[in-house]
Amino acid sequence: MLITAIPKKDLFKLGYIFLRKIGIFVGFIFILFFDGTYFTEHFVNSQIPINLLALFSFFWMYKRAYPRVRKSMFIAVALGVLGEYFFSVYLGMYTYRLENVPWYVPLGHAALYGRVFMFSKDALARKYHKEIEQLFAHVILVFALVYLLFFTDVFGFLMTVVVFIILHKRPKDKLYFYTMYIVVALLEIGGTAFGCWQWPPIAFGVVEFLPSNNPPSGISLFYFLLDIGCFVFYVLLSKKAWKRLKRIQKLKLNS
Repeated sequence: MLITAIPKKDLFKLGYIFLRKIGIFVGFIFILFFDGTYFTEHFVNSQIPINLLALFSFFWMYKRAYPRVRKSMFIAVALGVLGEYFFSVYLGMYTYRLENVPWYVPLGHAALYGRVFMFSKDALARKYHKEIEQLFAHVILVFALVYLLFFTDVFGFLMTVVVFIILHKRPKDKLYFYTMYIVVALLEIGGTAFGCWQWPPIAFGVVEFLPSNNPPSGISLFYFLLDIGCFVFYVLLSKKAWKRLKRIQKLKLNS
């Protein structure tokens, strides 16, 4: 496996970089417990404090993000709100505990977008991107197969296959989206286990020939839509900067 070819010193550095850039979301999984069914039924509804914590965390990450990422994070919040209401409230693709859209969800989408982007652009991560991509691809494949074989997650497996197909045509995005897939999977497992939200047993709650798990494995596919939306709006809102970047890229190719 390629990952074994990375010197131990750099491997430890990569682990530290991953935790520093993205570890906050692993911690947030445990915070979701306080918005789950057990805590709210036995103690108090704490969704408002969690929303405020998410708001604080978002602006903390915003201040530490690259200039380009900052604008994209705000776009991601707006698209996240629209997407959540469309997929959850309108389509009923999944349902939150209070049948609303908690603030921390679209804020979390944007924060996750920014932090994963920063990890994928880190110099050491880029140096060993092939090794990391191979490791993450194996983890994702095993995860999706386990969900398919033991939880009859046909819907999630098909979405995972689509992820691999898309990334086969967009190899430069593999590190970003493989990382996104894994972090989203962890958040989904935590959120559904605590009862913060729930997925129906079939795709979209209506497609009977596509059994699904709670959660489906390949839900990060919808983050492709978020990324594409952010990219389109970023270009529309930053036409001068985008044209300048394209000119620089053209000069590099011709030099």
